[in-house]
Amino acid sequence: MTTPILLLGAGRMGGALVAGWAKAGAFAASELIIRDPNADPAAFPDARVNPPLEALASAKTVLLAVKPQIWREAVADVVPHLAPDAVIVSIAAGVRAADISEAFGGRAVARVMPTTAVAIGLGTASIVADTIEARARAHALLDPVATTVDLEDEALMHAATAVSGSAPAYLYAFIEALEAAGADQGLDPADSARLARATIVGAAALLGQGGEEPAELRRQVTSPGGTTAAALNVLMGEGGFGDLLPRALEAAVNRSVELGG
Repeated sequence: MTTPILLLGAGRMGGALVAGWAKAGAFAASELIIRDPNADPAAFPDARVNPPLEALASAKTVLLAVKPQIWREAVADVVPHLAPDAVIVSIAAGVRAADISEAFGGRAVARVMPTTAVAIGLGTASIVADTIEARARAHALLDPVATTVDLEDEALMHAATAVSGSAPAYLYAFIEALEAAGADQGLDPADSARLARATIVGAAALLGQGGEEPAELRRQVTSPGGTTAAALNVLMGEGGFGDLLPRALEAAVNRSVELGG
């Protein structure tokens, strides 16, 4: 049994999951218990927001969605009130499952790295868990709103964070740069923004529904000796994507390792 779900933290990612569940019809608000000192009850109608600690005993699943820097503080007064069979699903980046399990009195733990697109049912989530029960619980929460991938080794969560968890920011940064470059070539900045954003959204949708490999889609829009090929010679040449992305992911992985202690 997955519900009631106790959310420890209802910020950007916790709120995105709540929105995604509502959109997918996965869990009713009445099945949610939200513990967050900054949560506005009006934003979560029908959910139980900051109820007395005694009410937490009914939770079957605990979603740890607070900032990694404050997670121990956030769970300290919660743990004594949880049911012994409550399962912990953590989206706190970099916090090791063993540390979470210890803090929660040895309860089963799954770690998940989701993306904020869970809010519209188009998220991605990497899952690692030591028990079948914890893995199944994580899938119950994420499958309705995300494409999920199971990792067999917790150490791979650093790479998954770099490839997926952080990657939306890479795309947004690319779009920012594309918009600015278009304006530099004489386009009205607003027109450049409209063209860049709509083009990226359309290309991503085509990739998502077509089943073709990115390399094949790239070839389909690249005429030999044409304008696209000229641009790709820069983007995929020396110092381009092939050099930049490995360096970027390495930096993200190293930082994830540092944050995890």
